[in-house]
Amino acid sequence: MPDLGKYSDTVTSAYAISILLIAILVGMSFWKSRRIKAHLAQVEDRRPKATNPNIDP
Repeated sequence: MPDLGKYSDTVTSAYAISILLIAILVGMSFWKSRRIKAHLAQVEDRRPKATNPNIDP
């Protein structure tokens, strides 16, 4: 890391806060994705199964 002199604390804390915010956003995205997938599975389970009259059972 380059010598930042009197700004080293400011730059280091800015990097740390940025990394923390990015990690929070990624975590929230994964959490929302899991929630939406679970909801979609419930909706698909409630939906009647489609039948194709052109296919013999």
